[in-house]
Amino acid sequence: MRATVWTVANALGVVAGTPGELLTALLDAPRRPDRVVLPADTPGVRELAAELRVLGHVEVALEEPAPPRPAAPRGRPRLSDPRAVCAADPVRVTRAYEDGPGAHGGLRTAWLRAGQALVRDGQTPADRALALLAALPGDAAAALRAELAALAAGAPWTVADVREGRVTALTVCGGRPVESGDPRTRAVACLGDGTRLTLDERGRLRTPAAPAPRLVEAVAATLATHPATALAAVGDTVLTGDRMGSAHAFSLSGLRQAALHSGRVTALAATAGPLAYSGGADGTVRAWRPDGAAGDAPVVARRPHPVAALHARGTALAVAWADGLVELRDLEARAARPFRPGPAVRAVAVLPDGSLAVGTDTACVRLRPA
Repeated sequence: MRATVWTVANALGVVAGTPGELLTALLDAPRRPDRVVLPADTPGVRELAAELRVLGHVEVALEEPAPPRPAAPRGRPRLSDPRAVCAADPVRVTRAYEDGPGAHGGLRTAWLRAGQALVRDGQTPADRALALLAALPGDAAAALRAELAALAAGAPWTVADVREGRVTALTVCGGRPVESGDPRTRAVACLGDGTRLTLDERGRLRTPAAPAPRLVEAVAATLATHPATALAAVGDTVLTGDRMGSAHAFSLSGLRQAALHSGRVTALAATAGPLAYSGGADGTVRAWRPDGAAGDAPVVARRPHPVAALHARGTALAVAWADGLVELRDLEARAARPFRPGPAVRAVAVLPDGSLAVGTDTACVRLRPA
């Protein structure tokens, strides 16, 4: 059933591992007409089809299996062999791992974590090896890590480090990564003086235990009555976004606002300049200057999926999308380096050494360009 859910989630532009997660993700996603075809012989698929139809905007068709053709019998994939599973039919591999409880050196756990990326059309064995390497549990066999690293040699990234554990927010403060695993935290940010700010799940600003700077107190008071949907900071400026698609830049010199998106602002980032980036539920990322003219905010990235997270450093912009794609974009070269971990991406950060940190519900993965 996992392979079916992953395939449907890929088709509909969301991330989900169970039927319940799929329905929740679709309820949260922008509503648009879609059509999916499900294999009629999969256990539980008729119940899933009925639930999808209730949503009202998803057309579901059930496809009966084709009559079997005479062919040489295919054996079960060698589930402990990373080369074999990366090259095999990912749906068959998924079903084999679901049917058997063996750990296979950690390969089974990694496959079931990263599965949505692995069953996606267009994935090469190197892409699958990279996703599996990023999803390996901490006790995975060292030989397996080495084999997967060799298989991933053709991928655009190398895995520098993996730390298991939930990550809900990421940023960089004073040259060092700062992260939160608190499920109540929506975003973290740092002012130039090192003051750390946290946006909670209600859209309120949580301030440091010590007396907060006057600006932070003013922003916190504003968000107490007008909750935010996104947060960033640069220098002495605090940036927030709202559900109406506007971004707000608070500084001691005043407040600047810009209407940037159709629908809510889902992520913000800022870098020296100051230059800010705003991502929205409308699938656009816009660049704008908090101290510049309102309305001058060109689109620097666009996809038919909401933006899930942003982080910027210099001309490098990390973008995570709601369908599970992460991109590190070079805005000068107009090039993007992609990565799909499988699970939903909660946060991204471009680190001072040029590596990319990707936070999910299961791990923080640090990647280096290959």
